[in-house]
Amino acid sequence: MVEPNTAPDASPTATQEFRDELRAEVSGTVAFDRGTRALYTADASNYRHVPLGVVVPRTLDDVVAAVAACHTHGIPLTPRGGGTSIAGNAIGTGLVIDTSRHLTAIEDIDPATRTARVQPGVVLDDLRAAAGAHGLTFGPDPSTHNRCTLGGMIGNNACGSHSVAHGTTAANVESLDVLLPDGTRMTVGATPEREWERLANLPTRTGQVYSALRALTNAHMADLRTGMPQLQRRVSGYALDHLLPENGGHVARALTGTEGSCVTLLNATVRLTDAPTSRALVVLGYPDAPTAADAVPDLLRHRPHTIEGIDHQLVANVGGSTRASAALPRGSSWLLVEVAGEDPRHAAETGRAVLNGLSGAARPLDAAVVTDPAQTRALWRIREEGAGIATRAPDGSEAWPGWEDAAVPPDRLGSYLRGFDQLMERYGRTGVVYGHFGEGCLHARIDFDLASSRGQRDFRSFMEEATDLTVAHGGSMSGEHGDGQARSELLPRMYGQRLREAFSAFKAVWDPEGRMNPGVIVDPKPLDADLRVAAPAHSPATLFAYAEDQGDFARATRRCVGVGKCRRDDGPGVMCPSYMVTRQEKDSTRGRARMLFEMLNGDVITDGWRSEEVRDSLDLCLSCKGCRSDCPVNVDMAAYKAEFLHHHYQGRLRPASHYSMGWLPLWARLAALAPHEVNRASAVPGAAGLLKRFAGIARQRQLPRFARTTFTRWFRRHSAPSGGRQPVVVWPDTFGNYLEPRVLAATVRVLEDAGFAAVLPGGPVCCGLTWVSTGQLTVARAVMRRSLETLAPHLAAGTPIVGAEPSCTATLRSDLPELVPGERSTRAAGSVYTLAEFLAAHAPDWQPPRLGVSALSQVHCHQHAVVGFDADRELMRRAGIDGEVLDSGCCGLAGNFGFEEGHYDVSTAVGERVLLPRVRETSPETLVLADGFSCRTQIDQETGRSASHLAEVLARELR
Repeated sequence: MVEPNTAPDASPTATQEFRDELRAEVSGTVAFDRGTRALYTADASNYRHVPLGVVVPRTLDDVVAAVAACHTHGIPLTPRGGGTSIAGNAIGTGLVIDTSRHLTAIEDIDPATRTARVQPGVVLDDLRAAAGAHGLTFGPDPSTHNRCTLGGMIGNNACGSHSVAHGTTAANVESLDVLLPDGTRMTVGATPEREWERLANLPTRTGQVYSALRALTNAHMADLRTGMPQLQRRVSGYALDHLLPENGGHVARALTGTEGSCVTLLNATVRLTDAPTSRALVVLGYPDAPTAADAVPDLLRHRPHTIEGIDHQLVANVGGSTRASAALPRGSSWLLVEVAGEDPRHAAETGRAVLNGLSGAARPLDAAVVTDPAQTRALWRIREEGAGIATRAPDGSEAWPGWEDAAVPPDRLGSYLRGFDQLMERYGRTGVVYGHFGEGCLHARIDFDLASSRGQRDFRSFMEEATDLTVAHGGSMSGEHGDGQARSELLPRMYGQRLREAFSAFKAVWDPEGRMNPGVIVDPKPLDADLRVAAPAHSPATLFAYAEDQGDFARATRRCVGVGKCRRDDGPGVMCPSYMVTRQEKDSTRGRARMLFEMLNGDVITDGWRSEEVRDSLDLCLSCKGCRSDCPVNVDMAAYKAEFLHHHYQGRLRPASHYSMGWLPLWARLAALAPHEVNRASAVPGAAGLLKRFAGIARQRQLPRFARTTFTRWFRRHSAPSGGRQPVVVWPDTFGNYLEPRVLAATVRVLEDAGFAAVLPGGPVCCGLTWVSTGQLTVARAVMRRSLETLAPHLAAGTPIVGAEPSCTATLRSDLPELVPGERSTRAAGSVYTLAEFLAAHAPDWQPPRLGVSALSQVHCHQHAVVGFDADRELMRRAGIDGEVLDSGCCGLAGNFGFEEGHYDVSTAVGERVLLPRVRETSPETLVLADGFSCRTQIDQETGRSASHLAEVLARELR
């Protein structure tokens, strides 16, 4: 068990008084419950601290009230933005203030002064979108740009890929509105000498601050001018040289990068810059990373916007990105050099000029100028998701941050990398290396052993030697993520005694009682204490195999390292629909993974599988499997939820919906005996309401209508073409067999037109999806085994299986081998195709009918996650179906989820993000395509439009 690290001196009485004051004064969320505390035990670092409580303020006045309560009761305080800190500077044992949910106002954008005024919870991409309307942007762009907050960026002095052109966050801060721990509010920025004198003479706390800062600067003037490493990416320590007169006495920039250890941010005014019109990417291949780094000084002469480095291990870890692989020239390490131009042609010409201008050590093995937007996005995906991708290798081995973002002068990066390789080899460690090579900043995820005492000793020793190597090259331990708990203890190896005294004095000016994010930079915590990745006391027996996690559920929960891609609230992809709607940490994939981790740890969540806190966090998980594909480390929360529900309800009464919708295949079979009577009864208002109440179904939902004839009955009567055709098994899924047989019938017609003989399994089959999604895994496993027995002759003969329902196809592909591992399951999973996949693989010369129509297409989330949509896209192109393929995520119905009582509002809110409005505004002549039964049902019930399966559209045009 990980030892708890909780707030000091927090007696029950004192805690109650503190809690009561917060609840009386704060209009936002005040939470001291076990579940919320568990959610905030970690960020994206190796560390774990259990907070005393959490406040999610609705207003800036809430922040003021929370800070005042902390001051009154002597409680430590940790400000938190997106919680993506890799150094451990967004967690604490006192009160955590999460500004990311409500404090998201962009208060002003002034194109004339090229500035923006923002609250601390504003997400970077939201600011960039708002500034983009004026042809402007905010320069620093961390890879977490779609979920990191401006408050967090200012706290860490974040940089990102384009800091070669735009500098660090500090260089783009104009002024800050800050709150001192004693409640004093100040606006700080550049301070001319005369203004400094005026402020220092004020008989107020503000006067004391400016007077003390002047005394500190005067006492350490020489140290600040000569003792600070001279590189742009110097993020370690406090940037006190900004206080120097020649640097404008810029107090706001000195506070940027203080990691919440001095003040609480209320507002920031930041500088904007011109947004590039067009860009091109020059990709250069080299034999290894040090050789690539040697090319950087020559490349910098061309004034690129960015120079990023990636290596072959990172590319291998991302897996399956064919577009990215195709765009990479020959080599084992690559530089991504971005240039800008007035238009695409000019940008491409600029890229070719850079390439032609390289000589000597900068000449690559191979190179390419990439202008295709899809290839460019695929390459940037590798780089931007590196922090997650590098955490898990394809074989399931784990790697960790720690020595994460050191920076050296760019002209010394090659030498530094060679020394770093030697250090890694001496410790027997391996890792993935990538980073911002244009500014000498190196990221590394290393396979540290953090679970054993010996491993932790080696971790400390490695960190110390890596620091010495960096300092020897004139560098900084941190080049963008800050010191946090990971590096603060090592600051004496980088800075002399005089500067460390200056750091302590600077913190004392703002926070004399040491309550702000204690243990960070000044009076640091040990770097090898409070490690959250230590193994839990036990790894429980499970139903899923977790083959990619060495059969270990605890290891599976550790997949989530906290980078928080699931916390984005807009943009392409599926993950995470519930968070996009509620914007609560507990409803994100990361929050749920954290709860499961804490459940196994047993410290905060003490009742294991019976935990109501974990159940509540999983309640709004739609089991869309979006995280399985969109998460950089492929967390499969749908499987984890099913596993939890299995254990949570074992031997206990389940919710009514588990018996009604979980057992839908059985009820559908019975309803098929008298479908007319069942449909008539369910249409009677009183009877329908009673049935919904009994079955745990939302009253707002319409009950599905059963078909008069099942697909299997239709199939036995239909006239099949004669002749010795290749057989294909058509999977008679529950939805298609009993509710919409027209879809399966259309699938048969298309297959027969393509020259195949459609056949059915020799008896009843089911993928087990409804039992899996409700966590009835023992039943699901039994159903799957029976289906495998039925399929045995077809599997032995190598007969392909075509599924029309994406959720069932995905279940057979992904869940079947996990719940019933073995050769037969593996063979079955490999035999299952969507219709489009099958036609592409087995009938590439078949010509579909030319429709010449426009369509709006919704991709089922399970297809997105497990199967992919490329084959469907190509089939639509060949059939002359043009239009828009929505990248809107889950439709919101998500099988049983949207029908369950208590889920209707979230279900429809998910659909209303993109899908439902787009359907409503689509012209009647435009087809609406949705292969998933859930998607079609949601569209029909919420818009009145009928959506079609692709097979139906094709079959209608067949002669």
